[in-house]
Amino acid sequence: MKKEITPESIFPPFAKYSHAVEAKGTGRTLYASGQLGIEPDGFVPESARDQADLCFANIDAILEEAGYSRRDIVRINAYVSGREHLPGYMAARDSWIEGIGFRPASTLFIVAGFTRPEFRVEVEVTAAR
Repeated sequence: MKKEITPESIFPPFAKYSHAVEAKGTGRTLYASGQLGIEPDGFVPESARDQADLCFANIDAILEEAGYSRRDIVRINAYVSGREHLPGYMAARDSWIEGIGFRPASTLFIVAGFTRPEFRVEVEVTAAR
């Protein structure tokens, strides 16, 4: 069972996320490594939105392989390589979490870059059951 923690005594979240998520009675936790927007054949789309969609598709595959689902996500950490990539990432994230029933805890970083210059977005998650 997951519970959103967003105290009214502090400034509210800037977007669709919770300040914290408590996972009660969990017996399993999954920590997924950062996923990049890359196709299985190595193709990397140019736009941040397309890369973020691929990051989340990769996360879906990891969750399924491990016996989890999006509803088990308690935290999202994301990294973008420039402010201009924020709208594309945010649209992909908001679409991906639509319908899971709560807002996971989330942190978004703007970084200088990734291992290859064509990457714009990287996303990692924590899931609990």
